[in-house]
Amino acid sequence: MAGHPDAAEMRERYARLTEGRRMEMLEGLVMLTGLYLAISPWVIHFHRGNTNTVNNLILGIALSVIGLGLAMLPERALGLGWLLVPIGIWMIISPWVVSAGHGARAGIVANNVAIGFIATALGLAIIGMMGTRRGGRTRTATAMR
Repeated sequence: MAGHPDAAEMRERYARLTEGRRMEMLEGLVMLTGLYLAISPWVIHFHRGNTNTVNNLILGIALSVIGLGLAMLPERALGLGWLLVPIGIWMIISPWVVSAGHGARAGIVANNVAIGFIATALGLAIIGMMGTRRGGRTRTATAMR
């Protein structure tokens, strides 16, 4: 695989994409969002007898691991950025789906909807950065042929 003609170009593209302050900021925001999501049942005080506690804890850990992966191995984990969108959408609808009786307190709903919008926005930002870079590179490569 290392001898593949496109391997060097792909490494160069990911190096350009992951360098700079924008990507570092997104990595940190993804990790912070995940950490807050994991501890939010105890911050908002809905941890006793609520099924949303397990949901938030598991997805918070998942977001934190994705953020850590983006920070530690950006060239490999960058493709996982799209996962933030479905996780964010799930967080928006989860208070009604996961809760017994399909209803949740206003604090749980507001917390999960806010985190869901943040996660979705971060995922779209990562996808946008990948698409912008990929699209620009494709046009340049096509023009050179």
